[in-house]
Amino acid sequence: MGTHVIKMPDIGEGIAEVELSAWHVKVGDMVVEDQLLADVMTDKAMVDIPSPVHGKVISLGGVPGEVMAVGSILISIEVEGAGNYKESAQPAAVADVKAEAPKAAPAPAPAPKVETMVASKPAAACRPAPQAPVAREANERPLASPAVRKHALDAGIQLRLVQGTGPAGRILHEDLEAYLIQGPSAKPAAGAAYSERHDEEQIPVIGMRRKIAQRMQDATQRAAHFSYVEEIDVTAVEELRAHLNEKHGATRGKLTLLPFLVRAMVVALRDFPQINARYDDEAQVITRLGAVHVGIATQADIGLMVPVVRHAEARSLWDSAAEIARLATAARTGKAGRDELSGSTITLTSLGALGGIVSTPVLNLPEVAIVGVNKIVERPMVIKGQVVIRKMMNLSSSFDHRVVDGMDAALFIQAIRALLEQPATLFME
Repeated sequence: MGTHVIKMPDIGEGIAEVELSAWHVKVGDMVVEDQLLADVMTDKAMVDIPSPVHGKVISLGGVPGEVMAVGSILISIEVEGAGNYKESAQPAAVADVKAEAPKAAPAPAPAPKVETMVASKPAAACRPAPQAPVAREANERPLASPAVRKHALDAGIQLRLVQGTGPAGRILHEDLEAYLIQGPSAKPAAGAAYSERHDEEQIPVIGMRRKIAQRMQDATQRAAHFSYVEEIDVTAVEELRAHLNEKHGATRGKLTLLPFLVRAMVVALRDFPQINARYDDEAQVITRLGAVHVGIATQADIGLMVPVVRHAEARSLWDSAAEIARLATAARTGKAGRDELSGSTITLTSLGALGGIVSTPVLNLPEVAIVGVNKIVERPMVIKGQVVIRKMMNLSSSFDHRVVDGMDAALFIQAIRALLEQPATLFME
């Protein structure tokens, strides 16, 4: 027997330290090749660490939340043969810098995997008996394929509550079906009404949550935030959107309001280059950019992420819509890479129907502006002396007052308003 040592991978870009976010194994566990061992967090993305070997876990090199130096021992695995304990080379298998979903552990028998046969087998034959929800930690990432993660996302299921019946506890499609069959009644029963509760729960702020907390605190401490709110009549642009979806939705895809907002921002920024900028407050340098790389704030299971629609100035409505949808899916399934989560020049944030009336979004440093979208509501408005029902929406946007003057911020939002209220002007050159 020998020992195979996996070291903290060199993610690149000069990163010397990486945070250990979560373990998916413990000492004594038997692991197989490609099984997910741990999640580590860089400044840009979550990175999966798979096992390059079969063997038994004999030691773990850190605890979740610990910041570890690149090259330090992450985990040791007992293997058949000599192992690599004396080798200095780092296993290539751990150098993948994309936060991809874990690969499936190989089944012990050569028969096809169950999840590839679900569609052709009778439902009753492939569903296991219903099981009670699993009590996993909030930051624990269960083992599941990308297809299963998408299935869970579409069905609104939290994977950490699902019992996996596949190899190494891997969650299969039929496990999701079994969970859906159980319904809410299978969830842990709540206490009796009006009964006193004295339980407490301490949740370590680690991984993505710690990165979000640090970035938010850094942004509010370093930037001179100010917000500006304006209401917009989106009746006309919503009518145009409905018309385009009816005419081209089947062939080009459905449009949401976001591509129209991105287009309005691109056009408005032509007259306000000081807003499409980054501010290096240490070097005291403002960099204005011609390219408009729009960050789209996206809520994922592990926290808020901001994938970037690059060169929005060169994209059509449908191109923007497709890229927004692709990036949102990548972020929510943990597959967005570092290059997709960095480099934005201005951010767009929206909570959709939960957008409320007014919000005060926090800047995504080193950017100097963020445009926030509130929900659309129908309200009576007075137009030319007549009371009419219009679709109204507020934009709640924040700016860095060190770089952007209040007048310029107001004029920028008013330009967006004019473009959306007369949507034909979005496409005039």
